[in-house]
Amino acid sequence: MDTDRTTCRVCPHSCSIAPGTPGRCRGRINREGRIVPANYGIITSLALDPIEKKPLNRFYPGSRILSAGSFGCNLNCPFCQNHEIAAAGAADLFRADEAVAILEGRGEQSVPDNYLSPEELTQIAVNTKPKGNIGVAFTYNEPLIGYEYILDTSKLVRAAGLKTVLVTNGCVTAETADKVLPYTDALNIDLKSFDEDVYGHTLGGDLNAVKEFIKKAAATCHVEITTLIVPGMNDSEDEMIRISEWIASLQNGEDIPLHITRFFPRHRMTDREPTDVGLILELTKIASERLKYVYPGNI
Repeated sequence: MDTDRTTCRVCPHSCSIAPGTPGRCRGRINREGRIVPANYGIITSLALDPIEKKPLNRFYPGSRILSAGSFGCNLNCPFCQNHEIAAAGAADLFRADEAVAILEGRGEQSVPDNYLSPEELTQIAVNTKPKGNIGVAFTYNEPLIGYEYILDTSKLVRAAGLKTVLVTNGCVTAETADKVLPYTDALNIDLKSFDEDVYGHTLGGDLNAVKEFIKKAAATCHVEITTLIVPGMNDSEDEMIRISEWIASLQNGEDIPLHITRFFPRHRMTDREPTDVGLILELTKIASERLKYVYPGNI
């Protein structure tokens, strides 16, 4: 038994991580017995987006938001749109010597060129207010695997009179949720399926953890939910009935917007055609029987 391993508590995987190595999310490492975010402040993507692109249709519609992404994810969805960064770790994005320095946290090499401190990212957000920016959205990869950076930045963003948004898979522990949600104004959360086997075997996640996160978030923040309809995985009318019924059962659940979006072949899932537009519209109609705000997407 390796007594030097330390357990990460951020998500349900509870990775037991050896010193100097990352967990399965590739964004957290064991540094001298402490689990820390190797991706802290490393920004791989930065853009000023329409808020509707997150997608958030009922949170300051018509505004824009500064979207920032890092690397790593605790799921392994075969259809991932951003797999180049979500499925990457430090060793994939930097030279070998830079990656080792990042993982070990030593020397000037541990601060790459694309590092932005919480203060720097907040200042960029403030500087883009004249362009309609309302805050910062943590997105593109799974932001919550580096929740420490979100916390440090969100406090500054809020002090500057701006908003914090998370675009997340929601597959984290209650402990992580309780740390982040008090500093979050809005979320779009992926509810990728309503089947435990799909979450466990196809996506590498935990449906119950996602449901619990959505419940917590909906009680404290503005929440919108996205379900990507993948042919042969979650495209039945019965599953959409169950998803929409469950959302409606939450606190003010009928008012929670649901985005039903169209799949296009990506990453490791190029063995099927894009989702039929007619099916997206039919599933939207079914969900609308229980929810007030249902939006078809990617059509």
